[in-house]
Amino acid sequence: MKNWKKNPVRLIWLFVGFLSMGIGAVGVVLPVLPTTPFLLLASFCLAKGSARFHNWFTGTKLYKKHLDSFVKNRSMTLKTKFSLLIPVTCMLLLAFLAMQNVYGRIFIVLLIIFKYVYFFTKIRTVPAGQKFLPEAEG
Repeated sequence: MKNWKKNPVRLIWLFVGFLSMGIGAVGVVLPVLPTTPFLLLASFCLAKGSARFHNWFTGTKLYKKHLDSFVKNRSMTLKTKFSLLIPVTCMLLLAFLAMQNVYGRIFIVLLIIFKYVYFFTKIRTVPAGQKFLPEAEG
């Protein structure tokens, strides 16, 4: 208990970490919520809050299924990439349709383009059954 008194900010990190993990878990079932960004945030916050909780989180099925290959190799399956990109693109298109400002609409279009370019140039695509790329490929 003394550790919490020395650094009470750790409680905030843990709260945000568990909240993000909960939202990410709900995102597995609901296609409207993106899973991976919330789980990445959870991993970051839990690491800041407690090594014990971070180690526990990285051992869960949720982490291993959705983040492990990305964290270790910066790679994802094509299905994972599209399961992230499509819901976010739909939400951005709704914002595009609701927005009357031309500059705002241009920004949204550029954001959508940037997302797809980033995902397909900076994050490697692995075949569906394969978790990691061989180390020889660099």
